[in-house]
Amino acid sequence: MRAIFHRELATYFLTPIGYLYVGVFLSISSLIFGLNNLSSLTSDLSGLFSMMSYVWMLLTPVLVMRLLAGERKQMTDQLLFTAPVRAGEVVLGKYLAACTVLLISVLLSLVYVLLVALQGRVYPEELFTLYLGFTLQGCAFIALDLMMSSLAKSPATATALAFGANLFLWLATVASSGISSRVVTRLNGFINLYDRLLPFLYGQLSLANILFFLVFSGVCVFGTTQIVNARRWSGQ
Repeated sequence: MRAIFHRELATYFLTPIGYLYVGVFLSISSLIFGLNNLSSLTSDLSGLFSMMSYVWMLLTPVLVMRLLAGERKQMTDQLLFTAPVRAGEVVLGKYLAACTVLLISVLLSLVYVLLVALQGRVYPEELFTLYLGFTLQGCAFIALDLMMSSLAKSPATATALAFGANLFLWLATVASSGISSRVVTRLNGFINLYDRLLPFLYGQLSLANILFFLVFSGVCVFGTTQIVNARRWSGQ
């Protein structure tokens, strides 16, 4: 797994994908920071990350589009299938590599905290909570998108499937707010990645929502492993 992790992480920055992702993330976040914080002279970063949480829907498909679908298109996945490594290790190595690139972009956004600290007051406990929830949400999106992309035969199809899944989650969240059905509300609670971020935005360290993000990511990684295993033994 370690070798796969290092290979995938290196590939991100030997190709334009890693730079493109980090560049777009920082460009969008800088624009929002300028409009939300600099123009109004506020030190509250919760608005920035609240809006950035919807950007995961657009950006995480870029991170996962070639991890499995690219291998399948180039037929290099057969090398992995015949190697003495379990499918779970392959999937987990690729997932952790994508999460690492995401974490790099999140850490670079600490420059906004520095800018705020130069002119105002920051609260480390609240910032830690905010960054923790935001990062866990991003990793959950990566896990979901990786599972969706494992069904694709090309990076373009993987991107479309991943974006479609992200869009569905967002539309389900919006639609459920206007439906009073208890069943719909409970179902939305199991897949809603947006409302689970709210306590962190308010500075509340929610153990229940931390567990939710971890379980959600684990289930998606497990589902991806089963899909890869099924293809591995079917020879497709």
